[in-house]
Amino acid sequence: MPHFLANSHRVQGAISAVAAAQHGLIGTSQLHRCGLGSSGVRDWARAGRLHRVHRGVYAVGHPGLGIEGRWMAAVLALGEGAVLSHASAAMLWSMLEPRPGIVHVTVPGLGGRARRHGLQIHRSTTLRPHHVSRRGAIPATGPARTLADLRRGAPGPYRRALRQAEYLGLLTGDPPEADGTRSGLESRFLALCRRHHLPIPEVNVRLGPFTVDFLWRAERVIVETDSFRTHGGALAFEEDRRRDLWLKTRGYEVVRVTDQALTADPVGTARALRAIIRAARKA
Repeated sequence: MPHFLANSHRVQGAISAVAAAQHGLIGTSQLHRCGLGSSGVRDWARAGRLHRVHRGVYAVGHPGLGIEGRWMAAVLALGEGAVLSHASAAMLWSMLEPRPGIVHVTVPGLGGRARRHGLQIHRSTTLRPHHVSRRGAIPATGPARTLADLRRGAPGPYRRALRQAEYLGLLTGDPPEADGTRSGLESRFLALCRRHHLPIPEVNVRLGPFTVDFLWRAERVIVETDSFRTHGGALAFEEDRRRDLWLKTRGYEVVRVTDQALTADPVGTARALRAIIRAARKA
């Protein structure tokens, strides 16, 4: 067999294998890794072997896509780290009845394009690896995170999805808050950041052996939210100091914000935090 034909067969076989694992879809970068260059992509598209679904995403062989194909195409279109979410993830998990329409995708971080035709893009600083799973090869928020997202923005679908999730046995505990917080005090602190236009920190971040409540990573500033009920004992006192020492020796500024500070002086608390963050940026 001529060398160019052998290469062509290898490229075609590689593309077919990738598409078969992705509901008949493939991204431009994947096509390149399979050995098809930019001119080859154009030639295949003109010949009807590739059909554009989104910018940088193609259906291989034919343009027809089922709903799972549309979900996979949406995730591929938003790139690495993107996951199916909200009502679309609830449909994937059989918590809501599948139906055509806008596909919801969550992307980590805050920057980037806000809109794409047919897609609702959600940007999140609280999406963590343990919030993400796969079903039918499609990356998606897991059942608990999916319900938390629905609870925040779609109360009606949330109630229907919750009942079905309980029936299907998809939950092992209460859904987390959509913002990643684990307590009312943490939720109040995050609300203070938004209300006073502070930079939004990462929430419940693992650093070495510890999980810190809030982290401004670039500035290396940490906030721990304390209440007497959870931090008032001798054991908690000692543990907090051990944590603070470990973090400070690694260059982190640790600030402790109490329940009382949030209640009695939210403006002063926000002003002090803004000054600390600014000073850390100048350091």
